[in-house]
Amino acid sequence: MKDNFSNHAADYAKYRPVYPEALYNHLYSLVKNTEAAWDVATGNGQVAAVLSQNFKRVLATDLSAQQLEQAPQIPNIVYRVQTAEEDFDAYEQFDLITVAQAIHWFDFEKFYEQVYLHLKPEGVLAVIGYSVLGTDGKLNDIIQHFYTEITNEYWDPERKYLDAHYQSIPFPFEEVELPKFQMQVSWTQDQLLNYLNTWSAVKHYEKKHHLNPIDLIAEAVKKNWGSDAFRVFEFPLLVRVGKTLKSKIPT
Repeated sequence: MKDNFSNHAADYAKYRPVYPEALYNHLYSLVKNTEAAWDVATGNGQVAAVLSQNFKRVLATDLSAQQLEQAPQIPNIVYRVQTAEEDFDAYEQFDLITVAQAIHWFDFEKFYEQVYLHLKPEGVLAVIGYSVLGTDGKLNDIIQHFYTEITNEYWDPERKYLDAHYQSIPFPFEEVELPKFQMQVSWTQDQLLNYLNTWSAVKHYEKKHHLNPIDLIAEAVKKNWGSDAFRVFEFPLLVRVGKTLKSKIPT
C-alpha cells in the first residue's frame, strides 16, 4: 500500500468530508452484535470515532503513524500502526470491518484473507468511499476541469477504482443490497480549496512542477462562486457491503 498522506496528515484530518449518519445507522442494522469493530486504514480515525459510539471495542489500524497522531483519543479505541494485509492475532474477531476511501490502495487478495480470518461468521464488511465532488453551474465545470485535465496525469493508477465507483474491485462476498445514500457538504471557498489541496494528485503535481495547481484555479473559483458565502457540494458515495461466503471461510 502506498503512503500518500503522512506528509499532510493534519490537513487531511481538517478538510476531508465526513460520511452521513444514515450510512452508519444502516451498517449497525446489519450486524447482530456490537462487541468489536475493525476500521482498516483508519487515517485520522474519522470512522473509528463514530464506530466507538456503538461498539464496545474498536481496533483502528493504519500504516501511517503521522495519520494516527491526528486521531481522537477515545478509551474504547485501540490504534495500531499496521498494514491492511498484515497478519495479526487470529483470535481478534470483529462484528464489523470497515474500509473508508482506502481499499483501492490494497493488495486485494491478501487483505481479503485477513477479512476471512478476522470477520465473525455473521459479521459484515463495509467498503466505503467517494469520488470527485460536484456542484451547480460554472463552478462545477472548473472543478471537473481541474480533476480531468489539470491533475489527471498525476493520479496514481489505483484512482481508476474510484472512478468506477468501486464496481471493478474484486469482492468475494455475499453482497448486501443497500439503499441510496447522499453525501453533501456546505463549504466556503477556503474549505473547498483546502479540500482539493489534500488530493494526492495535487501533491504529485506540486512535487514535479514546484507549483501548487490550486493556484491555477483559485481566481476562477472566486469569480464563479456567487454571492453566498457557502456552496453545496455533493460527493458520489461508494458503498459495497458483504458477508462471508461459507465456501471461503478458512477451516
